[in-house]
Amino acid sequence: MPDGTKDLPVSALRRDLAAAYRLIALEGMDDSIYTHISARLPDGPEGEKRFLLNPYGLRFDEVTASNLVTVDETGTVVDDPYGSGVNAAGFTIHSAVHMARHDAVCVLHTHTVAGVAVSSVKEGVLPLNQWSAQFHNRIAFHDYEGIALDLAERERIVTDLGQKYVMLLRNHGVLVLGRSVGEAVTYAMNLERSCRAQIAALGMGLTPVVLSEGIAEHTARQYENAYDSIHQNGRDPEWDAMLRRLDRAAPGYKD
Repeated sequence: MPDGTKDLPVSALRRDLAAAYRLIALEGMDDSIYTHISARLPDGPEGEKRFLLNPYGLRFDEVTASNLVTVDETGTVVDDPYGSGVNAAGFTIHSAVHMARHDAVCVLHTHTVAGVAVSSVKEGVLPLNQWSAQFHNRIAFHDYEGIALDLAERERIVTDLGQKYVMLLRNHGVLVLGRSVGEAVTYAMNLERSCRAQIAALGMGLTPVVLSEGIAEHTARQYENAYDSIHQNGRDPEWDAMLRRLDRAAPGYKD
């Protein structure tokens, strides 16, 4: 599988991950000091797997490039500038995905009201609009097993995820992967809009118009082609626009 960490300097990866935390906070998609966004670092000098995670106890709007924590695949903290360690549940979910999916540079997990609501119904995300059509037949599901502290759950998470980039954690929230931090944030924001729109549409008490299988699949492929093109040419204009927003609203994320 391609390794997206090889082409991005660690300083830029730290900046992008800190930006992701700030953007999720700006969009109101954070959950106090809980949930996580992680990025996979290049392997260590002895081939050890490492990734970046937020310091435990900080809100998303307090995360900066310099206070991100480096953790290895065993959960051992390698570097902790803030000194508070990481949330154990975050390690369980994110390490599982990073160790299995080397195509995923970033793993993003949220507990938004809309995401939790849609994860709590059997049907999941319905193809009701253009936002949600991109996820048609492209969402994995993992049943709730309690707070993710059991390392044995990692194997089941990976098995349920397969090769998909989006997962509904039943009765819990959502998980998205990205070949870049920007791609993961885009998936997360589009999925959040899809969940909000679905709740709004079904809440009107009228008859929803569900897209046909053919149209939903066609639209999903259009989105995939667009994401692939961005990944291949290495420039993401939407991510650039998001960073400009942060440069005005919360420039401290780079520190």
